[in-house]
Amino acid sequence: QVQLVESGGGLVQTGGSLRLSCVASGRTFTAMGWFRQAPGSEREFVAVISRSGDSTVYADSVKGRFTISRDNAENTVFLQMNSLKPEDTALYYCARSRYSSASASTSINDYVSWGQGTQVTVSS
Repeated sequence: QVQLVESGGGLVQTGGSLRLSCVASGRTFTAMGWFRQAPGSEREFVAVISRSGDSTVYADSVKGRFTISRDNAENTVFLQMNSLKPEDTALYYCARSRYSSASASTSINDYVSWGQGTQVTVSS
C-alpha cells in the first residue's frame, strides 16, 4: 500500500501563496488529487492531475489561482496556491485515484488512499 505524506501547509495572509507537497512511498501509476475539508463541512475536490501529468481538472472555486503538478521521478505531487482567500482555510489532503485519467477522478469515491492532511489557514 502506497503511503502519502503531505507538507507545506501553514498560516498566510489573504492574497498570499503556499505550495503543498505530497510524497508517495512508492510509484503512483494513477491520477493524483487534492481535496480539502473545512470544519463542519464535507471533504471537497480541489484539483487532480492525470498519471502522465498532461491533463488537469480544477474545482471552479480555485480555477486560475491553484496549479497542480507532479514529478513522477520523485513520486511527488504539488499544489501551488496563489491569491489565497479566507475561504481556502481547510485541512488539505492528497489522494491516489483508482484511475489514470484526471477527468475520471473528481469524486471522493474515485480515490483509494489518502494522506493525513496538512492545515492551511488564511487570515483576513
